[in-house]
Amino acid sequence: MTADVAVSLSVLAGIVALSDVTRRLLTRALANTGLSVYAVELVSTFQLCCCTHELKLLSEVGGIEPRLALTFTYLASVVHGLTFSGAIGNPSGALERAYHAKLSGACALRRIACQFAAAAAARATVPRLWGVGLSRLHARHKLLGFRCTSPIHAPLHEAAAVELACAFAVQTVITHTQSVEEKYRVHAVAAVITTAVYAGGSVTGAVFNPALAFSTQFPCSGHSFLEYCVVYWLGPLLGMMSSVLLLDKLVPALSGKPSPLHLPAESKKKA
Repeated sequence: MTADVAVSLSVLAGIVALSDVTRRLLTRALANTGLSVYAVELVSTFQLCCCTHELKLLSEVGGIEPRLALTFTYLASVVHGLTFSGAIGNPSGALERAYHAKLSGACALRRIACQFAAAAAARATVPRLWGVGLSRLHARHKLLGFRCTSPIHAPLHEAAAVELACAFAVQTVITHTQSVEEKYRVHAVAAVITTAVYAGGSVTGAVFNPALAFSTQFPCSGHSFLEYCVVYWLGPLLGMMSSVLLLDKLVPALSGKPSPLHLPAESKKKA
């Protein structure tokens, strides 16, 4: 098992390193075309999905200790936060930015298209990597036909509620830490992601990212495509919307202060 973990960690490091090099090269090559943000979105989401596939394999098939799995989740979240170079990697996040006019609607839709394209690419690529048989875990998974079963262990409405709650918590922390220096902010967000995985992982796998779920959970047997959509697409979307509603509407109404989003430009500068 120790050898399998070492190989998986090497695979994760290789994915991150290759993605980082690709991001830098594409950013330079597309610097004057306006396409670099979409290339970064594509590569970063691919990195996220591939790494999650490997961590999911370690946890579900490799049977590593839950504490070790959570540690890897935290570290991976920090690494993604530090290397994404402005990418969002989550359709719900892109829609939230479009709602707050940080992105145009067209730009948000193009980013979401890149996210799902990257998710599909990772879904097709990772089994080929496992097929090489770099570790006994990979070889065993290949013999099983790369099968996976649905991680949903609750009625659909409860599972969707778990995904909603996880997305709500993560989106709220992301919003509240926007003014924090990035090297500190990533740890705060990673801590909340890890806590959400700990709390909801046994019920749904705690994905709270529609594109990531499309890559890692939708191929699994046990539920239909529509059922997965309800849990992994509708749940996170409602969670993000609930966070936005709370912070933009309810909190300002209860406190008697206007939302920062609706303050005049001069007030924003002073704040």
